[in-house]
Amino acid sequence: MAGHGIPHFQNDGGHAVIEVGVKEFMCTGASVPYDHPHIYLDMGDDNEKVCSYCSTLFRFNGALKMDETRPTGCLFQTKAA
Repeated sequence: MAGHGIPHFQNDGGHAVIEVGVKEFMCTGASVPYDHPHIYLDMGDDNEKVCSYCSTLFRFNGALKMDETRPTGCLFQTKAA
């Protein structure tokens, strides 16, 4: 989870929908330098949430682990220095 207490997800692929295994997370947009402010999103009782910055639709999928996404590769990873 990139060293964070809450998972961070990114959308480098420009996907319209990203399925995630959690209802509380951070959206980072895309990788630097194309990211946006890292914002907290909480689905609450809903199963979908749209990021107000990048318009990515995140959909809850209870079959996924907290660090998995569909499509794969959308977990934010910090680069080692």
